[in-house]
Order: sequence, then structure tokens, then C-alpha cells
Amino acid sequence: MNARGVLHLVVCAAPPVLRIGELIGLLIEDGWTVCLIATPTAATWIDREALARQTGHPVRVEWRRPDEAEPHPPATAVAVLPATFNVINKWAQGINDTLALGILNEALGSEIPVYAFPHVKAQLTTHPSYQQSVAVLRGAGTAITPLHQEQSWHGVTELLSIHTGAHLGVSRTSEG
Repeated sequence: MNARGVLHLVVCAAPPVLRIGELIGLLIEDGWTVCLIATPTAATWIDREALARQTGHPVRVEWRRPDEAEPHPPATAVAVLPATFNVINKWAQGINDTLALGILNEALGSEIPVYAFPHVKAQLTTHPSYQQSVAVLRGAGTAITPLHQEQSWHGVTELLSIHTGAHLGVSRTSEG
């Protein structure tokens, strides 16, 4: 198995998060080290203990104290899925009021690949703020691919496996 790197996987509260363990299993099989970060609401929807056992790392929801060690190894890629309307809009504005948004905001300032897989109601995708936010994030180099409820996780893993060169010097801006 080829080691892909360390994926910081940010999860939000939308129905696909209920199957996130399936995706994590596929990512681990594909050679990724997966570190899970959940929004506060998503954290109430998932089995954090089971996912921590699956990944071998704690599921993070809250900021750590300055005197505490970083519980996750440094990321070579960051993905957010399912990315909600709220998270996409806050992230594009640089709002940093949760750990999940902090991880995403820091990723935009790095040279690692950043991916967003939005799961947003059709009515909300036409909202002017959402369209603007998607454009801002794409302009910052984020690869954005909509995620559908019934979608197989294989499409996500295929996209991520194409772009495993973060530690080989591939810039995320070449993938947007």
C-alpha cells in the first residue's frame, strides 16, 4: 500500500456525515492517515469514540489549550465534507469561530491541497452569498465538487488519490 499522506478531514452536520466511517475506511485502505475534525453539531451526529478507534486519532471538535500537544500530525491535504451552506459561507469570509473553520482557514494559507465537497439544498445553492463564497474559495485554490446524498464515496477517494502529491511539491492552486 502506498502512503498518501495525512488528510485532515473536516465534517459538517449534513446527512452524508452519518456514513463518514465508510469513507474513512476507504481512505485508510487507500493509504491515507485520516484525522477527523467535526463541527460542533456534526460531533453530536457521529460516534466520536468509534471513529477515533478507526482512525487511531482523537476526533477534534474544540480548540486545544496552548500548553497541550497537537493531537494530530500535520496535514498534507485537507478536505471538508459534507460541506454545508453555513460552513462554506463562513469559511469564505474568514470567520474562525470553531476549530473546524480554523483548520479550513489555515489550510487556505498553506501550500497543501484543499478540497470541499458541498452538500447543500438546491434552493440554497442559488443564494447570492453562496455563489460568491464558492467563487472566493475556488479563487483561493480550493477544489470544489458537489456531494450528493446517494453518491458513492469512491468518487471522493478517486479525486483525493489524483492529488496526493502535496508532500511531493504539488501546489493546491494547480488543482482548482
